[in-house]
Amino acid sequence: MPRKNNLKQFADEATGVRLSSHEKLCAERMENILKSIEEMKKEIKSLRQDVSMGKGGLKVILAVGTILVGIIGFFQFK
Repeated sequence: MPRKNNLKQFADEATGVRLSSHEKLCAERMENILKSIEEMKKEIKSLRQDVSMGKGGLKVILAVGTILVGIIGFFQFK
């Protein structure tokens, strides 16, 4: 009987070691995931700013173009 008890104790210890190493691995993975998410948030903010500037620039170009076409059209019809 003592042999079964020793095997059970060894199995419990081995399981504890495996669980602790698994928890360490999972913690490291979660840390990497969180870092990746933070980097993506920064990139998304940067992309939003770039798109906003692009939209503003496009509006200015369209406004200037409309004014130029209006001026050219005004002088063409006279």
